[in-house]
Amino acid sequence: MILLGVDPGLLGALAFMEAGPSSLPRILDMPTLELSRSGRARREIDAHVLADHLSAQTIGHAFIEQVGPRPGEAVSAVFSFAKGYGYVIAALVTLGTPITFVSPRKWKKDLGVPASKDGARARASQLLPGAAHQWQRVKDDGRAEAALICLWGQQYLANIARAA
Repeated sequence: MILLGVDPGLLGALAFMEAGPSSLPRILDMPTLELSRSGRARREIDAHVLADHLSAQTIGHAFIEQVGPRPGEAVSAVFSFAKGYGYVIAALVTLGTPITFVSPRKWKKDLGVPASKDGARARASQLLPGAAHQWQRVKDDGRAEAALICLWGQQYLANIARAA
């Protein structure tokens, strides 16, 4: 079964991983495009490419970081982010994929992710050393977070199976 971890947002990513314990994630950056609005270039998630990526897989379960607006964030930024977040959810719902939402606080605590700026990249490299080449750059923190969310989901499902 393929699991999906999603770090939503323009700098986010999609991590696909087999449910087995020695599986390594395959990471795709969140597909974006640049549009001109009111004379300014704006990036947004490319819903069609996103849907193509998701429909090309048989995803057994998706784990999406549950996010919300931050204090002081501009309304237009919140709206843009929420729209992209909705694209991810809509595509998965359309495909009939089971979804679990997980707060950043929960998955980071459970996986021991440090709060530092590079905490996710460092911890992802520790837990998934064979995939560390996918988040070498500072700007690849979304890739590391998607991989960690997917790993958290893998452990979550394993815990449910053990409890049953």
